[in-house]
This record gives sequence, C-alpha cells and structure tokens, in this order.
Amino acid sequence: MSNFTKSSSFNRRALSSLAIESPRNSSSSVFTSPIGSAFASPRSQNFGGSPRPSTNRLKEISYLFQVLIIAGTIVSFLVIIAGGYLYVVPSLGQTFLGYNGALEFNSSVAGDRECDIFDGNWVVDDNYPLYNASECPFVEKGFNCLGNGRGHDEYLKWRWKPKHCTVPRFEVRDVLERLRGKRIVFVGDSMSRTQWESLICMLMTGLEDKRSVYEVNGNNITKRIRFLGVRFSSFNFTVEFYRSVFLVQPGRLRWHAPKRVKSTLKLDVLDVINHEWSSADFLIFNTGQWWVPGKLFETGCYFQVGNSLRLGMSIPAAYRVALETWASWIENTIDPNKTRVLFRTFEPSHWSDHRSCNVTKYPAPDTEGRDKSIFSEMIKEVVKNMTIPVSILDVTSMSAFRSDGHVGLWSDNPLVPDCSHWCLPGVPDIWNEILLFFLFRQQVQ
Repeated sequence: MSNFTKSSSFNRRALSSLAIESPRNSSSSVFTSPIGSAFASPRSQNFGGSPRPSTNRLKEISYLFQVLIIAGTIVSFLVIIAGGYLYVVPSLGQTFLGYNGALEFNSSVAGDRECDIFDGNWVVDDNYPLYNASECPFVEKGFNCLGNGRGHDEYLKWRWKPKHCTVPRFEVRDVLERLRGKRIVFVGDSMSRTQWESLICMLMTGLEDKRSVYEVNGNNITKRIRFLGVRFSSFNFTVEFYRSVFLVQPGRLRWHAPKRVKSTLKLDVLDVINHEWSSADFLIFNTGQWWVPGKLFETGCYFQVGNSLRLGMSIPAAYRVALETWASWIENTIDPNKTRVLFRTFEPSHWSDHRSCNVTKYPAPDTEGRDKSIFSEMIKEVVKNMTIPVSILDVTSMSAFRSDGHVGLWSDNPLVPDCSHWCLPGVPDIWNEILLFFLFRQQVQ
C-alpha cells in the first residue's frame, strides 16, 4: 500500500505542474503523440490566424487529466501486484520443497514469529525409528542396542514436539538434494561422532545403491581415529568427523613441571587440525564430556596458557578460556557467506549418584536437574558476544528426559555399563532433525 500511496502522490504533483504550466513555455516543445499535442502552444496550431475557443483547450486539459489518472492507477496496481508476488511466491516455493514452511521463520529471532524449538515435550510416534542400525554399515557396533540384545524397542518411538512450532518431518530425498555438492563437518568428542553416524544412516535411507556411500580412506568406524569422512558420490557431498575432544591443543610435558603433571592442555591454542575444518559449508562443534577430573587431573593433565602452567585453574574457568579461543578462531577464520557454524550444547548423562547405570524403559517424567549445565550456559554466553552468526543446538534440556535412550549394558562390551552414550537409532536422530531445520531455514541466528 505504501507503493500505491507513493504513486498517487507522484500523480498529483505531475497534475499540479501541468495546471500552472505557461502556454508560452510549452510552445518550445514539439510532440508527435496525441497526448503530446495537448502540450503544444495554442498559437502554434492556429491555422486560421484567430485564437481557438477556450472550450477546446479545456477539453484538451480534461482529456489529459483523465489519461494521467488512468495511467497512474494502472502503474500503482502493477506495483501492488508485483509486491504481492515477491512476498507470496517464495513462501510457496519453500513449502513445496519438502520442509512445510520451516524456512519461513527463525526460531531464534525475536518478534511475533518467535519460537523456541527446544521448549517442548517428547511424544510417541510410530513413524520412528528412521532407519535400521543393523542395515547401516556406519553405526558402531557398540551403539546398536537392538542388535546387541536390548529386548524392547519403546525407546525408538519418541519424537520431539515443540510447544509453539513444528520440527519438520525428515524428507530424505529433499535433504539429499539440498546437500548436493556440500561439505558437512562435525568436530568434537564421541558424542559428535554418534551424531555423525546417525546423520549418515538417516541419509542412506534415500539411496537405492548403498555402495555409492563410502568412507573416503577405506577406514572402519573406530573410537580413536582422528578423521572419518563419508562420501555420498551420487550427490557429491561428504559428511565428515574430526576427533577433537577439547577443541584446543594438548601440550607437551615441560621438564621443570611438578611430578603430578604428565601433560597439559593449551587453552589459548586451537587444535592443530583446525585448518581442515575452515572450508566446510556446515560446521558443527561440541565439547564437554572430557572436561571432568577423571579425564584431566586424575590423568595428570593440567591447563596451560601461553608459557604459564595454571595448576590452580578450575575446569569451568578453563572451559571458558577454551571457548574464547574457539570463538576468536571463528571470528578470524570463517567466512560467514560460505560457512554456517553451529555449536551443540552439553549432552546430559544419566548415571546415578553411586555411578551405577539404570536405563529406563520410558523417558523420565522429571529431569532431576540434568536440564542445566554450566558448560551449556557458557556456550550461550560466548556465542552471544560473537559477530559471526553461530546457531546453538541447545539439546541439554530435551535430552535430560531421555534416561531410556542410553546404551546401558547393550554395547559391544556388556561388562561395562554406559549411561553417557546413546543408542542408535535414538536421541541423536532427533538432534539431527533439528540440525537440518537450522541448516535449511531462511535466516541465521
């Protein structure tokens, strides 16, 4: 409507200028069109030597007014139609691309369309699971709980339902097309590797020729390997995993360090393999499971900043320094026009106070405080102060209910219970559905 108003104002100014135009000034102009003849001086058209009657000139001016009014109305109408076309058609196009309008709003953008996709509930859905782990060659044997003897499959039937919006259904062919020619990179610990395995298995369900998907170096999926890359040759994209459990660089033992120090973690230096990540189209980070005394101090690993050994630094303080190092690298290295960056928050475990593992049959009715994590809050604080857009996959709270989703005793080593890692299929599949929502929405955080 603003376009219509602007056009009307222009027409009025044009008509006003015509009303005060002097016939003497107009005589210098020559027009050949019928409309142009109305602008010619009456004197220049006086063939009989005497002035025309004034009524003829009034008729010409009246005719001109009518033409201009009609032309202005047509132009305004076309402007309105064009504006409506540009607004409506992209939305329709996105709807028919398979994500049912998910690209039309940003769950992290303030406004009347705001929706916190992580505020919701788990609901039963018989359309799950999305794949069979026994038919996916990229699932570690230790995560295939059904294949390892888990006797019930109720844990596979849960879908995350936000309270005020919808997580789009996974449409595998649509996703494969959207990922064509792209490079998706996960960087982090074993939780990141689990999500990486999950995404590959989800995407493989859309392919008839499974042999077109392969690990680029012919490697088997193992826990310790630093790099794993799976190529979908039919669509020319890769899904890669880089093992970097702290994101920052482990340091060498210094000869003059106290005896209890066996190694260091250089908090101000990002992992040396970071050059492998920077050219990705989609870059997903996580770190958290290794930031515990059992993985650090009890193994003789202490923190280092510059050349200084920080023996008294707490784990949360060190985690914050490491995040700042990561953020600085993102700011100075990543091209936001090419690469989308995401950071997944801490994934809660469900160990009891006595370090026993009791996997439930159904999701827990209460999070028992597991929906809060100091690491997750630090991630949000650091990202909030960054200039490069970073989307946060805040899975902490939603995963805190899923005491039924862990590996437990159904791993490749049943003598060692596991209430940290997740069964596949399972909870990481839902993380990936939300990840795809973030990757393909129209706006960035």
